[in-house]
Amino acid sequence: MLVSENVLKWALRFYPPLLFQRIWVIRFTKGFRGVRVKVNKSLINNNYNHSIFGGTIFAAADPFYPLLFHQILTHKGYQVRVWLKSAEINYLKPGRTDMFFDIKISEEDIAEIEEILNTNGKHVKAYPIEMFNKEGELCVTISSEIYIRNLSLTETHNTVAI
Repeated sequence: MLVSENVLKWALRFYPPLLFQRIWVIRFTKGFRGVRVKVNKSLINNNYNHSIFGGTIFAAADPFYPLLFHQILTHKGYQVRVWLKSAEINYLKPGRTDMFFDIKISEEDIAEIEEILNTNGKHVKAYPIEMFNKEGELCVTISSEIYIRNLSLTETHNTVAI
């Protein structure tokens, strides 16, 4: 589905799995080339150690690369399926304050994906996320392995001539 950056920002702000975890989309950059996200520390996501629950941190990272890649490629005319195939998270420091992260997608990343989708039909690659506390200290690193399939190319390859 094609949407604007502003529509998707507001839809995700009130999307229950993010809203109830206190995950707030600050902004999408023009052309969905990036996103800035805030994880608000609150009573709702406070763990036993008075830091942000690890599941909340993980949930914050989960949807954004797939959403960005899906919007970028759909706006370019591709028919794709994009999802988070796997992720690895490393908690370096407790998240005792609100946490923030930025994702930026380069033109080189997009060109690489397009080339692979047009030849192979699918692309799988890990992309990094780093989360920082209010003081700018690195607290979490995440490696998000993203799966992208070109559905148009798949349909062409699956067609049998009679």
